[in-house]
Parts: sequence; structure tokens; C-alpha cells
Amino acid sequence: MSRDALCRRLGYTFSQPHLLQRALTHRSYGQDHNERLEFLGDSVLNCVIAKHLFDTYPNLPEGELSRLRSNLVNQQTLFILAQQLDLGELLLLGEGERKSAGFRRPSILADAMEAIFGAVFLEGGFEAARQIVLGLYVPLIAQTDVQSLGKDAKTLLQEYLQGRRLALPKYTIVATQGEAHAQLFHVECEIGQLQLTTHGEGASRRAAEQAAAEAAYLQLNTKS
Repeated sequence: MSRDALCRRLGYTFSQPHLLQRALTHRSYGQDHNERLEFLGDSVLNCVIAKHLFDTYPNLPEGELSRLRSNLVNQQTLFILAQQLDLGELLLLGEGERKSAGFRRPSILADAMEAIFGAVFLEGGFEAARQIVLGLYVPLIAQTDVQSLGKDAKTLLQEYLQGRRLALPKYTIVATQGEAHAQLFHVECEIGQLQLTTHGEGASRRAAEQAAAEAAYLQLNTKS
């Protein structure tokens, strides 16, 4: 996929292409990387989603609005959106990250997604960034069950599958990285009957399983 194709999917064309290039550049590739844009995009994203939820759910108290936002503005949701945009094909990665399939890593894809929001904000202003964020997020928000607030991803996925009389998912550790005191777990969530496999990462096996379950739950709700 080309950058022009990405812009068409986003509904935004950069007049300063170097901003998009920076948003797609991981720090392993060079000094002009996307971390500062990611910082900016994270703030824009939180503001846009908070305002949208405030307007969409006028009767929800602050606590439930916060939980709903946290279920939407997180690594796994951004990872799903990045996958839908085929963002991994366009990432600029150092040799080590390329060899370790960094273009599929949830944290790298999520960071690039936020960096794109930041790049659009820098060039086009808040309204342009708001339109792109909502264009991606509104379909997810429309499918969110407010009653599910407070339930963890594995529970939600289990309830979804049981409600359709499907077998429960299988969680498998596929890799671990780092020293014993600072390990990163990579877990695969497989739902055989649906031919769906998702991945998650976290500082513990449980956290990685939750991330993988959330990715599966989001994909199933996006398809339904």
C-alpha cells in the first residue's frame, strides 16, 4: 500500500508529506522519529473521544465515561485500527525491528496511529484531527455495549462466545523478551471455530492474554 492510499483511507491529504513520514518512522530507523508526534496525538485522541462520549451519553456519570474512554483509547484499539489501515506496510523500521516483525507489533502500530493523529493536528488543526479520529472510532463506539463497562476483555470475549455456543479461546505464549525482572510476554488468542487468531503483549502473562482477548473481542464486534 502507498502513502497516497493511506491518505485516501484517512480522508486527509498532507500538504507537508514529511509530517506523515515522521509519523511512520520508528525510533529504530532514525533520529527524526515519531515519538513526539505520538505524545501530541495521544492528547488529541483523548480530548476528541472524551468530548464525543460526553455528547453521546448525556446520562452517564463521570466514572462510567472514564471507563468507557479507557476501553477505547488504549493500545489494543489503536492496534486494531492500524491493522484495518494496513499501517504496518508503511512503517519505517530499523533492521532489527524489521527482522523481529516489528511491523506487526501492537505497541509499534499503536504508537504510529497516535503519531498520525498528532501529525494531522500539527498541519490541519484540531478540527481536521477530530474528523479523522471520529471517522475511525465512531463505528467502534456505536458497537460498544455500555453495560459491559468494568468487565475485563477475557470475560467479555468468553460471554460473546458462550452466547453463540462457540468453544472458548485458547491462549498460548508464543514468545518472551527481556530479562526475568522485566519480561515482555507475547500471547496468541485462537478461536478455532471462527478461524480468528489475535496477539497481545504485556508485562505479565495475564496482561498479554487480556490484550489478545481485547483484540479478538474488538475484531468480532467490528465484523458483526
